[in-house]
Amino acid sequence: MNIEIKYRPTNSIACVSLENGEQVVAEPGAMIGMSTNVSMSTGMRESSKQKKGGLLGKIASAAKQMLSGESFFTNTFTAAGGPGEVLLAQALTGDIFVEEVPQTGITMQSGAYIANTPGVDIEAKMGGAKTFFGGEGLFVLEATPTAPGQQVVIGAFGGIEEMQVDGSIVIDNGHLVAWDSTLQLNLKKASSSWLGSLLSGEGKVFEISGQGRVWLQTRQPIEFGRAVGDMLPPRNA
Repeated sequence: MNIEIKYRPTNSIACVSLENGEQVVAEPGAMIGMSTNVSMSTGMRESSKQKKGGLLGKIASAAKQMLSGESFFTNTFTAAGGPGEVLLAQALTGDIFVEEVPQTGITMQSGAYIANTPGVDIEAKMGGAKTFFGGEGLFVLEATPTAPGQQVVIGAFGGIEEMQVDGSIVIDNGHLVAWDSTLQLNLKKASSSWLGSLLSGEGKVFEISGQGRVWLQTRQPIEFGRAVGDMLPPRNA
């Protein structure tokens, strides 16, 4: 399998080349097109842990997926009778990146996930109240490998900036896309006071500590939506 990102950085797509019998798993609605010898099947999103958890595990998984805003289902694309290609993209304009998933995992904001190789578990997990009140959702998604050399495809709004953390760093909560699961996140005020944070226009930020990588998006979807909304005529006009 080979995953190539084209049309970077504003209108990126992931071109997945599959050998005969190979598969790629993707978020519903991500497929742009595929070869005629590639078949698509739809199933419930389940990690290896959830499969072992029986009925209660499946119910808990479905509840987490619902609260995270992600679909209960995934689409699996399989090449048969020879090599094939699948084209994938996110809903928002922006860049896409592919990362090999370390054993310790990669965590991403809900909505950033696009696709993965079959040997990756994608599971919704509690982001904690601090993340929830940061406006990024109660749940985040964590990717962990079940075999070596597995990859995940992640989308961003705007361009992507990868930063290495060795100690601590402060990131605007709306620009954080993904991070190594070894890192610790703490939500805090951008300024020393709430008034200062509000007046600065920055609001809340994440203080990220530890050792690992973070991936940032150069534009913030919520702020972009507000800017566009201010330019639109009233609905009743």
